[in-house]
Amino acid sequence: MESLSHIFVPLSLVATAVMAASAAIQARRFSLDLFGATVLGIVTAVGGGTLRDLLLGLTPVFWITDLRFLLVAVPSAMLSFYIAARMPTGNGRRLALLMYLDAIGLALFTLTGVQVALGAGVSPVLAIVIGCVTGTAGGMIRDLLCNITPSVLREDLYATISLAGGAAYLGLRQVLGEPTATLAAFLLILLVRVVLLWRNPPRPDDAV
Repeated sequence: MESLSHIFVPLSLVATAVMAASAAIQARRFSLDLFGATVLGIVTAVGGGTLRDLLLGLTPVFWITDLRFLLVAVPSAMLSFYIAARMPTGNGRRLALLMYLDAIGLALFTLTGVQVALGAGVSPVLAIVIGCVTGTAGGMIRDLLCNITPSVLREDLYATISLAGGAAYLGLRQVLGEPTATLAAFLLILLVRVVLLWRNPPRPDDAV
């Protein structure tokens, strides 16, 4: 993770915690036990970044050289599993929480993916694509392991939001500088995703 700036290291750790939490909630929804939830949380949290590093030829991948990511993912998954277990079922609250956490993870991992790709020397266009892969792959792994269709395959704007956010970050950082561009692009991705969730809430048969 040497290519990440001091801004993106904590962002990556927050994204790791958020995606691990979303996976643990999904695990609880599908009646996995604590061990299963923890494993799902880990692979979800590091999945996008692992694919990113492999595509860029950055090996060993980030979580092997920096154990902080596993040390964040494991307790985040375990705590979220117990929180989800105490939430009432049948009203869609767990699914809603999962989707909002996923929106945060999408935004954060998209931006860190773009930054790592730029640090690896790829073109801006490819950096945007790598950012999208980083932002969406973890959620895809989570959903596939739970035997459901990933959001990126059934919601046309899911990947589009990631791509647009990565492009916005690249454009804004030339004008506003990295910190402000990061915040602006994060809010853009998150806001658009949240608005779409408000307009298209989960179906009743998904509300468990």
